[in-house]
Amino acid sequence: MDFVTLADAVARRIVAGDLAPGTRLPTHRAFARQHGVAASTATRVYQELTRRGLIVGEVGRGTFVRAMRPATDPVLAEPTGLRVDLELNFPVQPEQRARLASSMATFIRAGGAANALGAGPSSAVADLATLLVRPGWRPDRVVLTGSGRQAIAAALATCARPGDRLGVEPLTYPVVKAIAARLGLTLVPLDMDDEGIVPERLRAVHRRTPLKAVYLQPDLHNPLGISVPPDRRAALAGALDACGVTVIEDAVYSFLTDAAAPLCDRSLVVDSLSKRVAPGLAVGLIGCSAAMERRVAAAVRSGAWTPSAFAAEVGAHWVRDGTVAAIVAEKRADAVRRHELVRSVLAGFDVIGDPRSYHCWWRLPARWRAETFVAAAARHGIAVTPGAAYAVQPNSTPNAVRLALSAPPLDTLTAALHTLRTLAEGSPDDEFS
Repeated sequence: MDFVTLADAVARRIVAGDLAPGTRLPTHRAFARQHGVAASTATRVYQELTRRGLIVGEVGRGTFVRAMRPATDPVLAEPTGLRVDLELNFPVQPEQRARLASSMATFIRAGGAANALGAGPSSAVADLATLLVRPGWRPDRVVLTGSGRQAIAAALATCARPGDRLGVEPLTYPVVKAIAARLGLTLVPLDMDDEGIVPERLRAVHRRTPLKAVYLQPDLHNPLGISVPPDRRAALAGALDACGVTVIEDAVYSFLTDAAAPLCDRSLVVDSLSKRVAPGLAVGLIGCSAAMERRVAAAVRSGAWTPSAFAAEVGAHWVRDGTVAAIVAEKRADAVRRHELVRSVLAGFDVIGDPRSYHCWWRLPARWRAETFVAAAARHGIAVTPGAAYAVQPNSTPNAVRLALSAPPLDTLTAALHTLRTLAEGSPDDEFS
């Protein structure tokens, strides 16, 4: 029997519910014996099921059925449809719609809309560039894109070519995995602890087989929610300088922090207005040196990632009139409140994350598998994200979930967290028996 036929048979059992989420599958050797095939065939079956998103491996634990088959676009871009969405992370403050509408009316009355829809040069870049300024640093140049994701794609296309090796954190933003696959880049997971990438290990990896570039999230890492502390930043900057690679710094969540200067002179700093201001304002920014501007701009044009002039002009207007600053201040305070709520309700569990972050990382009790916990939460109308969604190596996934905190009202979030605590204190047998 060929491996595809065997994989199809297992897949049918998973889809039919005969193999429930969190079910531990036999070892490769045991599977081979059960079906009378070679061990190599069993390995190919498991690889195919992993490729289809139906199973996930955990180092030292085994292989488990996933909670659900992921959507075609694995970037957590759409609401889940469940009553409480702790997957999607687009913070919106109660008063911000009225504030944005009022400012937009002023923009239109002043002729901003007509100017933005014209063919003349845009003046938005200079105003939007101020969002990237940090103590002691401002970008030499800023190139705009249609969204933060497009900014990441353009940055990757600027500094790497098909076949190149891109260093990343072992848990990374799912969009990066998808873009790298389309660009033909090989992702190389770099050793990481609770303070970020381990500089010595970065050097060792680069010495063994050189990296072309490194993609990092130094501030409010997604999904871990941690920020690299000053001492580690200094050591990491030294390692990156020694390696001489281009660094792509994802700063999408940095508006919630007092972000430090980029790690090195070769950094491309990527940001967006969607989380900072509003989901529909998806203008992306790439801060770069003057020497890299032409390459970045060429990548943006060749990828058709140029921004909407109207969106850029509206965003610039909201920067000028203080609307963006007011919304950011509200979101900073809101994120702190929500994180304190998590710390209170989930006290005693292994939850990590910067207290300024809109998300946190929950390392589950050993009796729970991440996929089983996700399925149990869904039965209670709560959507959370399993660690497998972020794992660079599909057969090395953490037994953890990410909680995105920004979407529900505070009372709804409180109730959901208490429900998740009750689940975690119980066992899968209680939930699925």
